[in-house]
Amino acid sequence: MTRDRRNRPSRTNAAVKTSEPANGSSRRAFLASVGGVAATGLAATAGCLGRAGATPTVSILAAGSLQQALTTEFEAPEGTRVEVEAHGSARVARMVADDQRDPDIVALADPTLFDAPLSVPWYATFANNALVVAYNPQTTGGTRVAEATSWPDALLDDDVSLGRTDPDLDPLGYRTRFALALAADYYDWPALADDLLRRDQIYPETQLLAQFDAGGIDAAFVYRSMAVERDYPYLELPAEINLSDPEHASAYASVSYTLPEGVTVRGGPIRYAATRRTDATAAKSVFEALVGTAGELLEPSGFTVRESHPHYFGDVPPRT
Repeated sequence: MTRDRRNRPSRTNAAVKTSEPANGSSRRAFLASVGGVAATGLAATAGCLGRAGATPTVSILAAGSLQQALTTEFEAPEGTRVEVEAHGSARVARMVADDQRDPDIVALADPTLFDAPLSVPWYATFANNALVVAYNPQTTGGTRVAEATSWPDALLDDDVSLGRTDPDLDPLGYRTRFALALAADYYDWPALADDLLRRDQIYPETQLLAQFDAGGIDAAFVYRSMAVERDYPYLELPAEINLSDPEHASAYASVSYTLPEGVTVRGGPIRYAATRRTDATAAKSVFEALVGTAGELLEPSGFTVRESHPHYFGDVPPRT
């Protein structure tokens, strides 16, 4: 494949961010060691409402990028238990819309999905994120990404295997396409997405970075939080591309993607949002704990929580 770079701007330098292990140990190893236990323990609480005197269980159907925080960091309010199931947000929205799941709380990585395919009366935004390129420093391909002065050229290297998620199933997938469309203008490289993307790069969001440990890929488009949680270094993309900066919202909105059911989603600053679907006291307390303590819960994992959060939209019910 031939690519003409003669007149391309030299703005392809990207800052390298390396997340620090907690207390001198690997955060990735810690999460790997407790993640299965936490998920199993949460799942084991299902059905507690059916037993007299049992602790009430609140079910959360969540974006895949929230899985680690919700299963290893989130502390349910006293007197409640939490059951978490995570998938790509577009898939989550379809599962609820099609009555395949009936959770107490839905937490998505893109609030526009609450309008379609879902239709909910209200929701609250509670966190933000940024798109980055994570890489595996233990592989030859990952080292090439780390040392490159141009991340697009590095990802097009035949010795670098790239991973991403399915744009039809989750916002990370279509935001990857948004970032590449924005990068095409930023770097004056119109065919960038066509040059870079192939179907065999696609993995489920909850399994994407596990491919680093398995040796399946060298680099991946991920949310910053995913790299931080798993202790992988990453290239920080320019604000014009990474979908993190409200000052570039109008430029982000110039790109779009149409989901299989015909719903068109547009680019914008990355936002996480949740809605509560039941009025049970336990569900109310868990929801308020999730959106009200998002900073304490999510910021250590690489999310951004702005002072305006939580921000409520729609016909919000009484919060007492």
